[in-house]
Amino acid sequence: MNRPVKLGMAGTCTALLVVGGIGVHNVVHGLTAGVSQDGRPDASGGVDPSTLSSTPPSNAEAVKLARAFLDSWSRQHLDGAASDSDAPDTAAQALRDYRDGLHLKTLTFDHVLPAGPSSVTPGATKVTFDVRAEVAGGEWTYSSAVAVVHGTNGASAVHWNNSVLYPGLGDGQSLTAGKLPAGAGPVKVVASDGKTDLSTFSSLRNIATTIRQNTNPTGGRAGTGVAVVDGGGSGVKTLQVFAKGRTPVIRTTIDARLQSVAERAVKNPRLQEKPAGTVALDWRNGRILALAHTGADGDIAIDGIKSPGSTMKIITSAALFDQAGLTANSPAPCTDSVIANSQLFHNDPGVKANPGSTLAQAFTVSCNTSFIKDGFHHLVHDGDASALHDEAVNVFGMGSWSIGGGVATTDPSIPTDVQAGDQAAQFIGQGKVTATPLFMASAAATVRGAGFKQPIILPGRHQQAAPRTISARTAAYLQSMMRSVATSGTAAPRLGGLPGVGAKTGTAEEGDHTNGWLTAYDSRMAVAALVEGGSSGVDSAGYVVRQLLTDS
Repeated sequence: MNRPVKLGMAGTCTALLVVGGIGVHNVVHGLTAGVSQDGRPDASGGVDPSTLSSTPPSNAEAVKLARAFLDSWSRQHLDGAASDSDAPDTAAQALRDYRDGLHLKTLTFDHVLPAGPSSVTPGATKVTFDVRAEVAGGEWTYSSAVAVVHGTNGASAVHWNNSVLYPGLGDGQSLTAGKLPAGAGPVKVVASDGKTDLSTFSSLRNIATTIRQNTNPTGGRAGTGVAVVDGGGSGVKTLQVFAKGRTPVIRTTIDARLQSVAERAVKNPRLQEKPAGTVALDWRNGRILALAHTGADGDIAIDGIKSPGSTMKIITSAALFDQAGLTANSPAPCTDSVIANSQLFHNDPGVKANPGSTLAQAFTVSCNTSFIKDGFHHLVHDGDASALHDEAVNVFGMGSWSIGGGVATTDPSIPTDVQAGDQAAQFIGQGKVTATPLFMASAAATVRGAGFKQPIILPGRHQQAAPRTISARTAAYLQSMMRSVATSGTAAPRLGGLPGVGAKTGTAEEGDHTNGWLTAYDSRMAVAALVEGGSSGVDSAGYVVRQLLTDS
């Protein structure tokens, strides 16, 4: 059992303690800090902080002064305790704040022991002690220490800073007891099940932190205990819990089970540790179900702004249907190469020339030359090549999205003022066209859901609307074409045989390597994946997408 501080003094001093209570403080203070002419302690503390001795007080002298300080503090003689410090005014106010903030009932100190020269305060001797405080809600015990300094006038004093009250307590911080303040306890950012902590997923730790910092939690019940608060009264840290509360939560749209699959999928051994990112959306409402990534350059699932390659042919086809009046059966001759604006374009290896190809057939085998010919002929007018941009904005909702919680995403880009060869390159997702897996998953979701639903990670978040809903005619054409890609086209090696799946692959050139893309949907979700350095969409991103569609 801990005991109140014992001064270790005999004879007259002991008698003064019994009779007068604060007598010991006055005797010790007179020995160490000086006494004014009227017999009260000198309010200056006896030590001028600007004239400190570089020689630490002896252990005996430091303990004697520390015990006098602690005795006055325990008796709530706060001005007396403060006068034993080298900053009496500051110390007195801090000791009152300690008393009031904790709703202090009793305070005792034990095991007051010298610890030699202080490693923090030069020229000081450290004295350690244990604290037992009866505060609002319960009993709080902790260990602490003070540094005792020596003035050049021979007087000693407790060197004051907020850590005298509690170790590590910073300037502008104070202590409170009772109902724990907001911010003192943890706030959990959880999946849609209301319980799975997003921080357990490596891809979502930074996102969870951002959401926690920018979103008000719901539910929860404050517990009781002791906490550190800042100058505005907001919780900084919980030090002691007397009664547990209910942790407040921020519920997201993430599907915990699917997120686990996504975390594994981007680390598929077939990717050979290449950076990968994937996003899965509920195409019915735009809710983000999973988001995972690898690589050292940030979250490429929502920020990996890259040329999307042939996955852009989804939007190119929609523009040809909506703005040029073409159908899935319109001619789209597939040649080995084509020149547009003096730039030579060719097909990926394995794409066979087919002069009689339709737009649907060209989409299935991902013939670049077909889309460059039709796009350049039907969608570029007198040098104006903004039709693809307009389709992406008006039908597919391209713009600055806010998915919620302060989580930043990188916007896709299809410039309106493209020139020269980029006027043709944009139709196959090259040139200056850039996108993210988030945007391409949304493009697939727009096709399957027959309308754009802006992706969100917080339920109830405002969703930006597209100026125009995709027409039933265009949606039907694209659904049929994407289904052919999955069953007999470029995505068939990975997605063939999966029921209700539509897809589009993409391989984009970037510097000295290619990036692999694949976006797809099934009866529940739309998915997109990007693998940097992937040899082709189907042989890189295809593995990621298949795992999400089959393991969920």
